[in-house]
Amino acid sequence: MTHLVTDHPYFGVFVLFVITLVAFPLTLFLARYVSRKLARLDTEKLKLAIYECGPEPDKQPNRISVQFYLIALLFILFDVEIIFMFPWAIDFKLLGWFGFTEMILFIVLLAIGFIYAWKKGALEWHSIK
Repeated sequence: MTHLVTDHPYFGVFVLFVITLVAFPLTLFLARYVSRKLARLDTEKLKLAIYECGPEPDKQPNRISVQFYLIALLFILFDVEIIFMFPWAIDFKLLGWFGFTEMILFIVLLAIGFIYAWKKGALEWHSIK
């Protein structure tokens, strides 16, 4: 046989994909099961108890502003897009004018996205009161 399935160059990737499809849900199920069995549900009084000295703690709402997530998402988005500029800078002479115009278009699209986020107020930080 000249064409075995295992001779394919991407066979290893396929095997890892199948193992991942099986291992991820299994790990997730196992982690949830074990954590629910080991978790102590009576710790609320312990968390509110006074430790050594100081005022008695008040229960605070565990709310995190959506603005935090927007800022983080925009940071990651623009950070990853800036990373795409490094390979371009390395091959700048090889790409010539075509690469230059493509990068100018890329920077213009980044600027449009930044201005859009700015106008929508995604970069404004509002405090929770």
